[in-house]
Amino acid sequence: QVQLVESGGGLVQAGGSLRLSCAASGIIFSVNDMGWYRQAPGKQRELVATVTSGGSTNYADSVKGRFTISRDNAKNTVYLQMNSLKPEDTAVYYCNAHITLVVLTTQGYWGQGTQVTVSS
Repeated sequence: QVQLVESGGGLVQAGGSLRLSCAASGIIFSVNDMGWYRQAPGKQRELVATVTSGGSTNYADSVKGRFTISRDNAKNTVYLQMNSLKPEDTAVYYCNAHITLVVLTTQGYWGQGTQVTVSS
């Protein structure tokens, strides 16, 4: 069984910073692409940023230059450093990872979500 456990959300004023973490655990052969998505009330879930196992990154235009995604492969953990936060960044942030299990099957997993609220 695989779990993605997120932490680091909270309430912050506009212009502030938060750092999200997501650790994958279980009987894992390898962790492939990892990423963060977010869902605001009444809106669809959207991509925030992704990072490959080799470290290549991709960002939504709305967060470029403000957010940084990184990972620690030894810990099967992905991070999202969020700076210069805006009220429109308020959402539930979800971690996503494509994981290959020891039986060599690969599938995507989601974390439980962590609330980020940015006050104006």
